[in-house]
Amino acid sequence: MILLDIKNLTIELETADGLIRAVDRVNLTLKEGEIRGLVGESGSGKSLIAKAIVGVLNKRWRITADRFSWQGQDLLRLPYQEQRSIIGRDIAMIYQEPSRSMDPTSPILDQLTESIPDGELESRWFGRPFERRKKAAALLHKVGIRDHQAIFQSYPYQLSEGVCQKISIAMAIAKKPKLLIADEPTTALESTTQAQLFRLLASFNQLKGMSILLISHELETVARTTDTMSVLYCGQLVEAGETEAILSRPMHPYTHALIKSVPEFQPELQSKQALYALPGSIPTLQHLPIGCRLGPRCPNARKECVKTPLLDRQQNHFYSCHFPLGGKKA
Repeated sequence: MILLDIKNLTIELETADGLIRAVDRVNLTLKEGEIRGLVGESGSGKSLIAKAIVGVLNKRWRITADRFSWQGQDLLRLPYQEQRSIIGRDIAMIYQEPSRSMDPTSPILDQLTESIPDGELESRWFGRPFERRKKAAALLHKVGIRDHQAIFQSYPYQLSEGVCQKISIAMAIAKKPKLLIADEPTTALESTTQAQLFRLLASFNQLKGMSILLISHELETVARTTDTMSVLYCGQLVEAGETEAILSRPMHPYTHALIKSVPEFQPELQSKQALYALPGSIPTLQHLPIGCRLGPRCPNARKECVKTPLLDRQQNHFYSCHFPLGGKKA
């Protein structure tokens, strides 16, 4: 069953100089129980897409799509309150900067207990405060926080970014969502806690059937965790498909460059040999190239690349390139 089905998602920013297209006609599909990776350099639009899904972008951003469907309902065409009700019930997100996404005026206990839906409680009304507190403590234990008493009375500004990240993960999984969006969930965590987190997410996926959209710039993390992946460059979808197929046979020069830049995928690399890197850097939103946005950095670029390539496919492997690796497309 398809949970999320997005076609030609475009996100534009209104500025004094006109509209800037930060995300350009991106397609994204998530099935029930699927773990999909969303990969790309910083500034490629990964977090914008995630925030568009959960509806937290401010009014300066203009969001359009041919289809923006959640379980068959087009969210962009629903009344705002109905849209918020569906997202609040079925979708949760772990934000990249957890301390900024939490209420600075409320103690952690209140924020945690508020995130636990009434449907998860078994007690009658007079026993619910105690049950909520007990479930809040269990959530903190799941994400690696043992001293829950000290955390309960603390405020976000009193805690480290790593602890805030763990708390935000606990709040996200509290309502057992159908889709969990994890935006760089391990950025501020130590390596042992990172491993614990991924085991926790895997258990929710396997035991509860929770779908996960894992957003990361670390290709090796996505390779170990996901079933499928989508690769973004500068707001454009360049490749998508099964993770194993993309890593073994990339069709797009950018995906190929990402793989070659990771030592884990280059066993033949000598100890002092330099890693491969594309020349140049990702452009700013104010100076986006026309056509294929990788063009100025692409080793295979030709005059045809001034036109945006259409999304093509080989079985379940999608790519957007005039000159894919392995030969020119028909």
